[in-house]
Parts: sequence; C-alpha cells; structure tokens
Amino acid sequence: MRIEHRLPSNLIGRGPVRVLIVGAGGTGSSVAMNLPYLDQAMRVWGHTSGLDVAMMDADMVSATNCVRQPFSSSDIGQNKATVLINRINIFWGTKWTAIPQRFHAQSFENDRSNVPDILIGCVDTREARKAIADSFKYALNGTCYWLDLGNNAASGQYVLGQPLNGRNRSKAERLRTVSELYPEIVDAEAGEDPLPSCSAVEALHRQEPFINQTLALNALAMLAQLFRYGKLSYHGAFFNAQTGQTSALPVDPSLWFKTRRRFSNTRGSSKRGLA
Repeated sequence: MRIEHRLPSNLIGRGPVRVLIVGAGGTGSSVAMNLPYLDQAMRVWGHTSGLDVAMMDADMVSATNCVRQPFSSSDIGQNKATVLINRINIFWGTKWTAIPQRFHAQSFENDRSNVPDILIGCVDTREARKAIADSFKYALNGTCYWLDLGNNAASGQYVLGQPLNGRNRSKAERLRTVSELYPEIVDAEAGEDPLPSCSAVEALHRQEPFINQTLALNALAMLAQLFRYGKLSYHGAFFNAQTGQTSALPVDPSLWFKTRRRFSNTRGSSKRGLA
C-alpha cells in the first residue's frame, strides 16, 4: 500500500537544516551550485534559517574535469570543494563550508556535533557508498536523511532514505535507504566500474553530457516538494537519457520488501550457480 512520507518534526521550526555533500564531481557540483535556490525558497516558505551546507572532497581539479564539471583552467590544481564553495559564498553571500578531506566510515566518530541532518552522497564507487552507509552508526540520532545519487553512461538514479537510528527504528514507514533496497551498491567485493578517464574524449564517450545535472535538479526538486508541502509520495527515481523515461520510486513498504527479497533471491541463485 502506498503511503505518504512526512517531514520529521525535528526539521520544522528550528535552526538551519544542516546539509553535507559528499563528492564534488559532476553530480556533487551540480547539487552544490543549485542548493542556494532551495535555500532561498525555503526561507520564503517559512523555514527562515534555510540551509547550512558543507561540502567534502579531497580531490583536486584536473584538466579533464573542466570538460564536464563547472571548473576552468584557472582552477586546476586546487581542491574541488574549496573552489565550488568559495564561488557560491562570493555570489550568494552565504557562509557555507568546504572540507578538503576524504569522507570515511569514521568521519562522524570524533565530531558528532557536526553530524548533518541530510547527507547527500554524490560518489561513484561501491567502497565510497559503503563508507557512507557505515558512518551512520556514529551519527546516532543526528542524520534524518541520506540522499544518494548515482549514474552510469546514459542513466542514473536518486534515492532518499532514512538511516536507522533510535528515533525512527520502530517506524514501518521509514524510508528505506539505497543500501537497504539495493545492497549490491555497497558491495565493495563485487568490484568497481571503470573510473573516469584522464582523457576528455574518452570521458565523454563513457558518459553522456547532462546526466549529472538532470539527476541533481530532479533530486533537489524532490527535496523542494518535501520542504514546501511537508510530505512526499515518492522518494527517488530512475532516469534513462536514451529513452527519456523517468520511473518514480514510490513510498511503498510492500515494494521495498519485494525489492529487497528479489535481491536476496538473485544473490542466492548466483551463489548456488557458482558453487
């Protein structure tokens, strides 16, 4: 049975909503550059403190990044997160934060005061997603949402979930995270897809332009619905650039159960076949 997800009360009528973006590549940069529009809209809708955003990435800008990401030749050699956040702060007058470090599973262990309300994962490896999934055990009751975005050459998805914690553990309507619905996405032992190429030509061959921006804008549009109306009937979607089709992921506990069971059955069959 499809139900509606409601915005948790602890994100209503309080200080700024704390957001951490993990990854400053094609998708992460698109998310960051468009979050100020959500921040402004939230203030109009009554969330008067808006957003307090931090961006975390240890990577430096390369020449190839200047082809598909919002960097120029003058940025080469500088930290991606620092470049983007400085640009946003200068233009919008915000005081957002860049963290030029790699995110890891213990990122919240020694700094629980900075646990975000929303973690937006824009990473491209199973290992990085596993680190995000594992980090929530240190977040205690802090993180309300994990919004994961990912893509391949011509398609992608975004999934909004609520990591298990003491506040939501007993709620059947808790939004399942991407790692709960699709456990293979955090299975580092399964191997990784080819990493982005150092060649601009090959990078464009491996990935169609505008995939990152499409996913980022649609994911932020979903968050806008949540903060404007306080509810959602879907918590993600799958997009295919070759067909133009978008399939929403409804808030539906029965579908969550079927999705998880299908993975378990497939994995079991695979293991039996290998044996």
